[in-house]
Amino acid sequence: MPVSILIVDDHPVVRKGLRALVESRRGWRVCAEAANGREAISRARAQKPDVAIVDIGMPGLGGIEATRQIRKVSPQTEVLILSAHGSEKLARELLDAGARGYLLKEDADVNLLEAIDALRKRAAFYSPKIAAWVAREERRARGKAPRDILTPRQRETIQLLAEGKSNKEVAATLGISVKTVEAHRANIMLKLNIHSVTELVHYAIRNDIVQS
Repeated sequence: MPVSILIVDDHPVVRKGLRALVESRRGWRVCAEAANGREAISRARAQKPDVAIVDIGMPGLGGIEATRQIRKVSPQTEVLILSAHGSEKLARELLDAGARGYLLKEDADVNLLEAIDALRKRAAFYSPKIAAWVAREERRARGKAPRDILTPRQRETIQLLAEGKSNKEVAATLGISVKTVEAHRANIMLKLNIHSVTELVHYAIRNDIVQS
């Protein structure tokens, strides 16, 4: 499906690199760029993009307030935060502001396209470090371990891991990178409050993902 994307970053070189990566996916296009938060709000209002990739640290108006305003002027636009640093405080503020994704720049080369794909389907996506905090917050909020339904790719991953395959073998089977498998594995274990491969196998058997 066609996807329109707004790129917000105060560094032209970064915007150029992100554009090249995004437009490598057939049907995806960068509908606009912005160098600061105020420009981002204006572009979002005019273009109504599906996804906005927003840098957290920008002059004039930072990523937190820009996210809040983008969601206000274009509610259908999902915001993916791209940051060189991650912290629980920032994650809390950004999620409260309406961001659905938080990707560390160190993970962008591997996970950016997957993150955009998740957001356009109205699903959240976090770097593993951020996912760990989000999972803890969810457990505290619910008073119990989260039992969210796994995505199809997560079910594939958990099945292969439960069958005893290594991260490298899972990556080869699914046609993804080892780093992406590690991200899936971290998200699955955090989402299900699972701490070992043995628990993962038991979960897969109980939920008919693999046969005992």
